[in-house]
Amino acid sequence: QVQLVESGGGLVQAGGSLRLSCAASGSIGSINTMAWYRQAPGKQRELVASIAGGGRTNYADSVKGRFTISRDNAQNTVYLQMNNLKPEDTAIYYCYEVGRGSWGQGTQVTVSS
Repeated sequence: QVQLVESGGGLVQAGGSLRLSCAASGSIGSINTMAWYRQAPGKQRELVASIAGGGRTNYADSVKGRFTISRDNAQNTVYLQMNNLKPEDTAIYYCYEVGRGSWGQGTQVTVSS
């Protein structure tokens, strides 16, 4: 399994931006699909965005137009740019590598109104 470490979370006011990073200890390759999930208190973990090896992206309806997922295969890193954040975006955000089913430890994002 590959180890994933997220960073970039924090406290931000509504309308603000954050950029999350997910660094992999090993190669994420050029074909592995990577994803960001989030889990708010009392709710199930949900898919936020995913990016395939070829660059095709997929987003939850709730974040379309506000979040952008990207990857740097040479740096074994995946990013999630989050703009126009809303209080309902408050959650722990997790990085996930689909091929080997690896999860990161999560990073807290809190958006104040």
